[in-house]
Amino acid sequence: MTRDEIIEKLRVKKGYLKKGAQYLADEWDVDISIIKDCKKIVTSEEWVQERMNNDNGHDISKSQAFSKHLLDNGLTMEDVKSVKFWQNFQGEQRYSIVTHNQWHEQPQVKNELLNYIKSNSHVVKKIKYTKPKDPVLYEISLPDIHYGKITDESPETMEENYMKAIVDLHRKADGLEIERFLLPVGNDGLNSEGYSMATTKGTPQQDSMMWRQSFRGYWHLVMKAIDYLAEHAPVDVIVVQGNHDFERMFYVGEVLNAMYHNNKNVTVDNSLDTRKYYEYGINMIMFTHGDKEKPQELPLLIATEQPEMWSRAKVREVHCGHKHKEMLNEYMGTKVRFIPSICGNDAWHKTQGYVGTLRCGQAFIWNKNRGLEGYLQTNIMNYGVEKKS
Repeated sequence: MTRDEIIEKLRVKKGYLKKGAQYLADEWDVDISIIKDCKKIVTSEEWVQERMNNDNGHDISKSQAFSKHLLDNGLTMEDVKSVKFWQNFQGEQRYSIVTHNQWHEQPQVKNELLNYIKSNSHVVKKIKYTKPKDPVLYEISLPDIHYGKITDESPETMEENYMKAIVDLHRKADGLEIERFLLPVGNDGLNSEGYSMATTKGTPQQDSMMWRQSFRGYWHLVMKAIDYLAEHAPVDVIVVQGNHDFERMFYVGEVLNAMYHNNKNVTVDNSLDTRKYYEYGINMIMFTHGDKEKPQELPLLIATEQPEMWSRAKVREVHCGHKHKEMLNEYMGTKVRFIPSICGNDAWHKTQGYVGTLRCGQAFIWNKNRGLEGYLQTNIMNYGVEKKS
C-alpha cells in the first residue's frame, strides 16, 4: 500500500486514526514509521481545517488571499501542518504557517545556498592597514533592528538609518587609532523566523515582506556595513541569535561565513554557542540576546563557560539587546549592559504605550591595557525622518 493510499484511507474512515500505529502497520503490511507520518498529516489536516473556519463558518483555506500567500511562498495546502491567522490593525490578513517538512528541507536548502555562495565569493587579499601607535578595538553595536517588521517607516528608510548609523559612529571615532572593528550582528536582526511570520516561540508578527526578501535583504545590509568598515580596519563579526530570529540568524551567519571565507580582512564567529565571547587585551566581552539568562547570574555563568579567559581578564562586560533601551547594572564586578535600538515602533508597541524611548546606536572604545574608555552615540532623530506625502 502506498503512502497516498494510506492517507486517503485515514481521511475517509476516521476510525483508523484511533487505532494504534503498530496495529495499522501489521494490518496493511507497511513500516510503522510510514503509518506514524501519515497519521500526523491527516491529524494536522483536521486541526488546520478546524482553525480555518471562522465564526461565520467561512473556510479561509478557500480564500484567494490565503491561496496567494501559499503560492508566494512556494507552498500548497498539503504542505501545511498548522496555521494561525489574524488581522492586523489595518484590517490586513496575516498568516503564521508551519509545514510538515519544514525541518527536513532546511539543511538541503542551506547547503545548496552555501555551496553557491562559496563558489561565487571573491578572493580578497589582506589589506595593509596603517599600524596604530595607541590601538583600540572599536565595537559598533546596533541590536534589534527587526528587519522586515511593519513600522511607521519604510524598509528603505530603515536600511538608510542602519548604514547612516554605521557611518556616523565611524565618523565620530575620528582621531582614534582603530586596530580592529567589532561588529555584533543579529540580536533580532530579523523580525521573524521565516514564512511562519512568527517569533522562534511562535508569537505572530507583522512583517512587511516575504521571508525570502527579509532574509536576503538583511544579510545584504550587513555586508554593506562590513565592507565599509573593512576599508578602514579588519572587522570581527559576532553573530548573536535573538528570540525573534534564533534559527534564521544562524543561517545568516553561515551565509556571511561563506561570503567572507576568502577575505583575509574579515572574521565571522557563527559558532554553535548561544553566548559568544571576545577577548581583547585585558577585556572580556560576552554577547547574548538577554532574553534567557538572569542578569545577576551571568558572572558565574561566564566563569563556568570560559574559566581561562575569565582569569586573564581585568575588565568584564556582557552586551545584550532585547530591551530596546539602555540599561546598565553591575554584578560581582561584571557590567551587564543592555544596548538601545534604532528600530521604529510597530502597532503593538504603540498600542501598549511603549513609545518615547530614544532610538540610538552606540559604539564602545576598548583599550588593550586600560579597558573600556568610553562610548559614542548616534541618535536616530538626526536623520532618516520619513517624509509625509
